[in-house]
Amino acid sequence: MAIRELPIPPHFDPESVESVWRVPYRERAEEAEQWAARHGVTSAASDRRRVALLAVDVQNTFCVPGFELFVGGRSGKGAVDDNRRLCQFIYRNLGVITQIVPTLDTHTAFQIFHPLFLIDAFGSHPEPFSQIAIDDIRQGRWRFNEALAATLGISPEDGQRHLAHYVRTLEARGKYALTVWPYHAMLGGISHALVSAVEEAIFFHGVARHSRPDFRVKGRNPLTEHYSVLGPEVTTDPDGEPIAAKEQELIDGLLQFDMVIIAGQAKSHCVAWTIDDLLSEVLQGDARLAHRVYLLEDCCSPVVVPGADYSDQAEAAFQRFAEAGMHVVRATVPMAEWPDIAL
Repeated sequence: MAIRELPIPPHFDPESVESVWRVPYRERAEEAEQWAARHGVTSAASDRRRVALLAVDVQNTFCVPGFELFVGGRSGKGAVDDNRRLCQFIYRNLGVITQIVPTLDTHTAFQIFHPLFLIDAFGSHPEPFSQIAIDDIRQGRWRFNEALAATLGISPEDGQRHLAHYVRTLEARGKYALTVWPYHAMLGGISHALVSAVEEAIFFHGVARHSRPDFRVKGRNPLTEHYSVLGPEVTTDPDGEPIAAKEQELIDGLLQFDMVIIAGQAKSHCVAWTIDDLLSEVLQGDARLAHRVYLLEDCCSPVVVPGADYSDQAEAAFQRFAEAGMHVVRATVPMAEWPDIAL
């Protein structure tokens, strides 16, 4: 597989990655076409080896300091540094990446992991980052906020039953308790948008390569969490009826690429669980497909907040993915030097 790195276009400002600004689309579109012509970048339709870049939740809410769930990692600047490297990676490998698949965590206030969904006997909501256990529900410390029943199209009784079922299901899986998150990635708000510099790089790539980004919205279902891009955490209601399903079309689409490169936020949560779901699908079919997956470890960071540091869990997950055959690589290393690049 011939891999030729390109220079970084002059419009890219590494210091702009932690800011929010308007992308000048017309200027960038003209520059992208000129850049492609100057450097011999062809249409993605001509790629003999098809490469997907899955960019998980590279949004202001997770990636810009001061926003709701900024992923600082242990350095305190994790997502900012990650996205600087991610932008540079996209520009340098413009002629290699066939399609970019950006995902968008997408919420409203009325979701099971937001404070408004839960209420105590005094009418108060839980603080962000609270952990809700099944005993909290059984003993009445927290219950479904009946004021939301009408807008969610359920009865107060069904809301309470679903909350108990949901927390019980999470605990039975042994993964984690229900976490109450700050309001974030609010649909229609600035926190929902892609990081400006990353949006610009994706737009530039799409125009230069005549490749439409495959934007994927996740997380709108009010009755379940959707950490993984590929499927929700709980898929049924208390009666066993489906409320959500895994994203089989996206899974099948990703597995058609010769390479799948994964980056984004957060390494310990949405990125790790997306990779875990993809690995599960691979192992159910042809385990050799795991060798097609490349994880940009320097383009994602773990959640580190007061009282909770998920760095070790993230590292353990990436180690497990590597042992299964996936490649843990760095964006700062030329793709030509990555292992098994001829696959």
